[in-house]
Amino acid sequence: MRVALVNPAWAFAHSIYFGCREPHLPLELGYCKALLEQAGHEVLLLDGPLTGLSNGELADRVAGFAPGMTVVTTAPTYLFWRCAPPELRIPRDFLLALDGRGGRTVAVGPHGSTTPGAALDKLGVDVIVRGECEEVVKRLADRLDSGQPGLDGVPALAFRGGGGTVLTGGPHAGRFVDLPALSWPAEWLERHPHHHHRYGTEPLGAGAEVEASRGCPYSCSFCAKIDFRDQYRRRDTAIVLEEIDRLIAAGVRYVYFIDEIFLPRRDLLEALVERPVEFGIQTRIDLWKPDMLDLLGAAGCVSIEAGVESLTEEGRAALDKNCRMSTDALADRLIHARRSVPFVQANLIAMAGDDAGLVARWRERLHGAGVWANDPVPLYPYPASPDYRRLWGEPDDRAWERAHEHYLRQFARLSDIQEEEPLPLHKLEAACGCR
Repeated sequence: MRVALVNPAWAFAHSIYFGCREPHLPLELGYCKALLEQAGHEVLLLDGPLTGLSNGELADRVAGFAPGMTVVTTAPTYLFWRCAPPELRIPRDFLLALDGRGGRTVAVGPHGSTTPGAALDKLGVDVIVRGECEEVVKRLADRLDSGQPGLDGVPALAFRGGGGTVLTGGPHAGRFVDLPALSWPAEWLERHPHHHHRYGTEPLGAGAEVEASRGCPYSCSFCAKIDFRDQYRRRDTAIVLEEIDRLIAAGVRYVYFIDEIFLPRRDLLEALVERPVEFGIQTRIDLWKPDMLDLLGAAGCVSIEAGVESLTEEGRAALDKNCRMSTDALADRLIHARRSVPFVQANLIAMAGDDAGLVARWRERLHGAGVWANDPVPLYPYPASPDYRRLWGEPDDRAWERAHEHYLRQFARLSDIQEEEPLPLHKLEAACGCR
């Protein structure tokens, strides 16, 4: 079967989106391609940001390929599933341009994983894949290619039938640990000079993204991962190194591990010491002992983004951080990391009742030691987060609208990486005829 996989040409005007806007490798579609080709399917993988193609041009390429199934993602790569643009106008824009020329249409991503009915309505696709998508997309292609009637045998799908929405099960969690090493087109890597979350050191060579683990053993109240990338799993070290070695051979000199939480992992770090590649991670500093932080720096880590979130133990407890370290001890550990890692950031979240003086003094102390601590940012209550469910219960078809309205009401000032004039969700989506 011919299958087209598409990362559309993203745009973020008037969105509250606070993720990085540079092109990144579409890992989820890369895994889909690898599993589909292993099963004998023919695959066309297209990426708007990395090729500079518009959604109209992407749609024409898909139509020329004449696939039996076209898959489009609703977030710009797995890296941003937890902080995706709430609006679906961009994937919808691609689907409108495709105009029925791509066979069966399928959407993957965080929106349909949590609110499948709303995603079906807004996008107008035939099928939604819920949860981690690569294994389900392969099974869906196998099913359609077999000619068997119905989709009931494929898990984690949503589609219209019988006058309503048919669900074939809850969101899927993939096996992950043995996903094959990925390869990328040379021209894509040449167009990927971006070194994600790297600051203060000179970026040399191409950048790339890699996944060494997936999920997180913690359940912080703000983290949108209930319906995808939840359970913690480690990918086989030999496979991770094979993928990194392929990237190095292709000229990549920096990789960003998209792992929700990059935990101390001696075998991987010791293997990276000898390789000509630098890397960045996001993690929790309280889970790293000083000797492992030293090894992290020796292995080539040049960027750490560490979630501290609140400067009081009560605040961290309210966020369900399950952190056993004091605020002073967290600061000491961050400062220790900075001795061997050129850029270390402590992430802070804006919370009601924050002591502005305490925040200012703590940031000043960290900055004096070379550690960056951000101005606390307001968080969006994504429907896949515990925060959403505390506020409103299980997500329904208005979940994204409800979260969006709450967010715009609550914060008069957004962070400096967001649009100055975010619009209500219905206005953003009206432009492309969602629903």
